[in-house]
Amino acid sequence: MVPRYVIDFDLKALPRLKTDVAVIGAGIAGLYTALQASEFADVVLISKRGLDDSNTRWAQGGIAAVTAKTDSPALHRQDTLIAGAGLCSYDAVDVLVHEGPERLQELIAYGTRFDKDEKGRYELTQEGAHSQRRILHAQGDATGAEIVRALSAKVKNNARIKVMEDHFVIDVITDQGECVGALVMQPDGELLFVQCSATVLATGGAGQLYRYTTNPDIATADGVAIAYRAGADIKDVEFIQFHPTALYYPGAPRFLISEAVRGEGAILRNIDGERFMPNYHPQKELAPRDIVARAIVSEMERTNSSFVYLDITHESETLIKHRFPTIYKFCLQYGLDMVTDWIPVAPACHYIMGGVRTDLHGETSTKRLFACGEASCTGVHGANRLASNSLSEAVVFGHRIVQRIKQLQPLADIPELSYSIDRKQNPPDMVAQRLKLQKLMLRNVGVKRSEDGLEKALKEIERMDRLFGYEHRSTQAFESLNLLTAAGLTTKAALMREESRGGHYRIDYPSKDDLIWRKHIVLSLEHGVREESNE
Repeated sequence: MVPRYVIDFDLKALPRLKTDVAVIGAGIAGLYTALQASEFADVVLISKRGLDDSNTRWAQGGIAAVTAKTDSPALHRQDTLIAGAGLCSYDAVDVLVHEGPERLQELIAYGTRFDKDEKGRYELTQEGAHSQRRILHAQGDATGAEIVRALSAKVKNNARIKVMEDHFVIDVITDQGECVGALVMQPDGELLFVQCSATVLATGGAGQLYRYTTNPDIATADGVAIAYRAGADIKDVEFIQFHPTALYYPGAPRFLISEAVRGEGAILRNIDGERFMPNYHPQKELAPRDIVARAIVSEMERTNSSFVYLDITHESETLIKHRFPTIYKFCLQYGLDMVTDWIPVAPACHYIMGGVRTDLHGETSTKRLFACGEASCTGVHGANRLASNSLSEAVVFGHRIVQRIKQLQPLADIPELSYSIDRKQNPPDMVAQRLKLQKLMLRNVGVKRSEDGLEKALKEIERMDRLFGYEHRSTQAFESLNLLTAAGLTTKAALMREESRGGHYRIDYPSKDDLIWRKHIVLSLEHGVREESNE
């Protein structure tokens, strides 16, 4: 059983930092929301690493927003709804496509330099399932790094934002169903209570649930696990996007080979050199990611291979080096030249469509607790995220969160809360436990799933619940507990959804079933698992 808190505490014995707003996470969602909130409030921005270490930093493709005269919010909405496979919130998508362009201009005003052509017009690219070129990028394929650079510089020079790097949020504290702040482990291991009127979870994704992921090692499902323990609803976590094309090469990490490479004309070939995507979908290499990922897995199984090839050698050297400088240089480190070589790739966990359920202003079912970015589930992505919508979602709903926070009354004095349960000493090696969990998820809760595999995974996860009964004091241990929490939620939802839709594929239920399953699975600590009709 997952406990309410993973560590014992007594607030009256802890140092206390009071502020108006606490933002947890330093990706685009956290940085942008902190900047917006600082216009009227004092903000504490808490990052478990440095400001330049987040999922956003690795985002290559770009940010989707309507800027071209040939494009429209209606077209962007249509593409998003189609990719979401019937489970998007229409209202949330409508908010995204209409407010995205204005938020994009704010990023530019904050100093983000998106790429322009020789005439000074923003360069737009197209990715899978987009009907138009509407994706802005920066430094070719380093969009996330450029956005983080610009926002971080603004944050560091903002007198109303206190940045706490290398601080780890263990849990948020609640009193009578209302979030009153965060329990933070400082770099020296001592605890600190940050008391605030509003807490924003912008902790990023959960890629470390799997052995192979495009995410950095900080993506440990912290926001989902923290919110779940705090009583908030968790929604749609069975829908996990496995990026079709992560580098698969001896000695190299699973580095993301952006979908924009296929957007610029790259094709997929199996190990026999045969192009295969025309056999799987009319949009070929630009089909939705879940379809491309499953097609790759099918070809790997058919040809008894552990990878396929991505081929862009038919494009010019100038285009490749200009458009994909980061990817080109990275591959070159391992002796692979995109100009002349086919790049070996395979699917890897990339993005979690579900997360902490929020309303249209980012508020969770726990009062004063908000979620933004990949940690959240706004309803925009449905069963499958449309490429490059994630950065747009972060700023659109970050802005809306701040508008809601403006309306909150300041937090009144809170009682001296405490929590304690019996915990064992000398926990097992939590690094080894994490690796065991990652392999379990890869085998049984990956691209293709079945009842037998999911049940095996759930039984093993429930056996691992004993880890909550130990006293832990390290960031790695708490991250492993967060991954264990998220793994249980994901596996339960995947077992319950007896159909295939978007990022969830069951080999024993290979078809989509709108009659029964056009609805959501919601999980909470108090109410367990329940179904909810789609909006």
